[in-house]
Amino acid sequence: MNRFRVVPAAYVVVRRGDEVLLLLRANTGYMDGYWAVPAGHVEQGESAIAAAVRELKEEVGIDVDAAELVPLTAMHRTGGNGDPIDERVDFFFMASTWSGEPRLMEPEKAAGLEWYSLDKLPEPLVPHEARVLAAVADGRGLPAVIAQGFA
Repeated sequence: MNRFRVVPAAYVVVRRGDEVLLLLRANTGYMDGYWAVPAGHVEQGESAIAAAVRELKEEVGIDVDAAELVPLTAMHRTGGNGDPIDERVDFFFMASTWSGEPRLMEPEKAAGLEWYSLDKLPEPLVPHEARVLAAVADGRGLPAVIAQGFA
Protein backbone atom coordinates (compact mmCIF):
# COMPACT_ATOMS: atom_id res chain seq x y z
CA MET A 1 0.00 0.00 0.00
CA ASN A 2 1.31 3.44 -0.92
CA ARG A 3 0.98 5.95 1.87
CA PHE A 4 -0.11 9.51 1.24
CA ARG A 5 2.88 11.84 1.22
CA VAL A 6 3.33 15.56 1.46
CA VAL A 7 6.26 17.77 0.46
CA PRO A 8 7.55 19.76 3.46
CA ALA A 9 8.90 23.28 3.10
CA ALA A 10 10.16 25.98 5.45
CA TYR A 11 9.33 29.69 5.04
CA VAL A 12 10.79 32.62 6.96
CA VAL A 13 9.23 36.05 7.34
CA VAL A 14 12.33 38.20 7.90
CA ARG A 15 11.07 41.23 9.76
CA ARG A 16 12.74 44.60 10.39
CA GLY A 17 10.29 46.71 12.36
CA ASP A 18 7.19 47.01 10.18
CA GLU A 19 9.01 45.77 7.08
CA VAL A 20 9.50 42.31 5.62
CA LEU A 21 12.14 41.04 3.21
CA LEU A 22 10.78 39.69 -0.08
CA LEU A 23 12.32 38.01 -3.11
CA LEU A 24 10.98 38.34 -6.66
CA ARG A 25 10.84 34.78 -8.00
CA ALA A 26 12.37 34.15 -11.43
CA ASN A 27 13.40 31.16 -13.57
CA THR A 28 12.15 28.54 -11.11
CA GLY A 29 9.09 27.28 -12.98
CA TYR A 30 6.89 28.03 -9.96
CA MET A 31 5.22 31.41 -9.39
CA ASP A 32 7.88 33.28 -11.33
CA GLY A 33 7.17 37.02 -11.24
CA TYR A 34 5.61 36.75 -7.76
CA TRP A 35 7.05 38.19 -4.56
CA ALA A 36 7.83 35.65 -1.83
CA VAL A 37 9.53 35.22 1.52
CA PRO A 38 12.76 33.18 1.67
CA ALA A 39 11.74 29.52 1.61
CA GLY A 40 12.61 26.07 0.38
CA HIS A 41 12.03 22.36 0.62
CA VAL A 42 13.05 20.45 3.72
CA GLU A 43 15.73 17.96 2.69
CA GLN A 44 15.80 14.32 3.77
CA GLY A 45 17.21 14.01 7.28
CA GLU A 46 16.73 17.73 7.95
CA SER A 47 14.26 19.34 10.35
CA ALA A 48 11.99 22.17 9.21
CA ILE A 49 13.88 24.46 11.60
CA ALA A 50 17.26 23.52 10.12
CA ALA A 51 15.82 24.02 6.62
CA ALA A 52 14.66 27.53 7.57
CA VAL A 53 18.14 28.44 8.83
CA ARG A 54 19.79 26.94 5.72
CA GLU A 55 17.43 28.65 3.28
CA LEU A 56 18.09 32.06 4.83
CA LYS A 57 21.82 31.58 4.35
CA GLU A 58 21.45 30.21 0.80
CA GLU A 59 18.88 32.72 -0.49
CA VAL A 60 19.63 35.98 1.33
CA GLY A 61 23.04 35.45 2.97
CA ILE A 62 22.03 35.95 6.60
CA ASP A 63 22.74 33.79 9.64
CA VAL A 64 19.93 33.12 12.08
CA ASP A 65 20.17 31.19 15.33
CA ALA A 66 17.54 28.42 15.21
CA ALA A 67 16.50 29.34 18.76
CA GLU A 68 15.59 32.85 17.51
CA LEU A 69 13.07 31.59 14.92
CA VAL A 70 9.50 32.24 16.05
CA PRO A 71 6.97 29.71 14.73
CA LEU A 72 4.01 31.42 13.02
CA THR A 73 1.93 28.52 11.70
CA ALA A 74 2.01 25.26 9.80
CA MET A 75 -0.07 25.20 6.62
CA HIS A 76 -1.37 21.97 5.13
CA ARG A 77 -2.31 22.71 1.55
CA THR A 78 -3.32 20.94 -1.60
CA GLY A 79 -3.46 21.86 -5.24
CA GLY A 80 -6.50 19.55 -5.41
CA ASN A 81 -5.19 17.99 -8.61
CA GLY A 82 -3.78 14.70 -7.28
CA ASP A 83 -0.23 15.68 -8.30
CA PRO A 84 2.12 14.66 -5.44
CA ILE A 85 4.19 17.87 -5.80
CA ASP A 86 1.04 19.87 -4.99
CA GLU A 87 0.47 18.12 -1.64
CA ARG A 88 2.28 20.28 0.90
CA VAL A 89 2.97 21.03 4.51
CA ASP A 90 4.57 24.43 5.00
CA PHE A 91 6.24 25.57 8.21
CA PHE A 92 6.23 29.37 8.62
CA PHE A 93 8.66 31.11 10.96
CA MET A 94 9.56 34.73 11.72
CA ALA A 95 13.10 36.03 12.19
CA SER A 96 13.68 39.46 13.72
CA THR A 97 17.36 39.08 14.60
CA TRP A 98 20.18 37.87 12.38
CA SER A 99 23.77 38.53 11.45
CA GLY A 100 24.93 39.66 8.04
CA GLU A 101 23.39 42.03 5.52
CA PRO A 102 20.57 40.57 3.40
CA ARG A 103 21.61 40.28 -0.24
CA LEU A 104 20.50 38.37 -3.30
CA MET A 105 22.49 35.11 -3.23
CA GLU A 106 20.80 33.23 -6.07
CA PRO A 107 20.29 35.69 -8.94
CA GLU A 108 19.43 32.75 -11.21
CA LYS A 109 16.32 32.10 -9.06
CA ALA A 110 15.30 35.62 -8.04
CA ALA A 111 15.12 38.91 -9.92
CA GLY A 112 14.98 41.15 -6.88
CA LEU A 113 15.29 41.47 -3.11
CA GLU A 114 13.52 44.33 -1.33
CA TRP A 115 12.21 45.42 2.05
CA TYR A 116 8.48 46.21 1.99
CA SER A 117 6.25 47.79 4.60
CA LEU A 118 3.66 45.30 5.87
CA ASP A 119 0.95 47.82 4.96
CA LYS A 120 2.31 48.30 1.40
CA LEU A 121 3.16 44.81 0.18
CA PRO A 122 3.88 44.38 -3.53
CA GLU A 123 1.70 42.57 -6.05
CA PRO A 124 1.58 39.82 -6.94
CA LEU A 125 2.43 37.83 -3.83
CA VAL A 126 2.50 34.03 -3.74
CA PRO A 127 -1.12 33.43 -2.56
CA HIS A 128 -0.52 31.09 0.38
CA GLU A 129 2.28 33.34 1.62
CA ALA A 130 0.05 36.42 1.22
CA ARG A 131 -2.40 34.80 3.64
CA VAL A 132 0.28 34.51 6.32
CA LEU A 133 1.69 38.00 5.65
CA ALA A 134 -1.80 39.51 5.95
CA ALA A 135 -2.15 37.99 9.42
CA VAL A 136 1.31 39.26 10.40
CA ALA A 137 0.41 42.74 9.09
CA ASP A 138 -2.86 42.75 11.06
CA GLY A 139 -1.03 41.77 14.22
CA ARG A 140 -3.50 38.96 14.69
CA GLY A 141 -2.10 35.61 15.56
CA LEU A 142 -2.41 32.61 13.33
CA PRO A 143 -3.74 29.25 14.46
CA ALA A 144 -1.01 26.64 15.04
CA VAL A 145 -2.20 24.78 11.94
CA ILE A 146 -4.15 26.10 8.97
CA ALA A 147 -5.38 24.38 5.80
CA GLN A 148 -5.65 25.74 2.29
CA GLY A 149 -7.15 24.31 -0.89
CA PHE A 150 -9.33 21.70 0.75
CA ALA A 151 -13.12 21.53 0.31
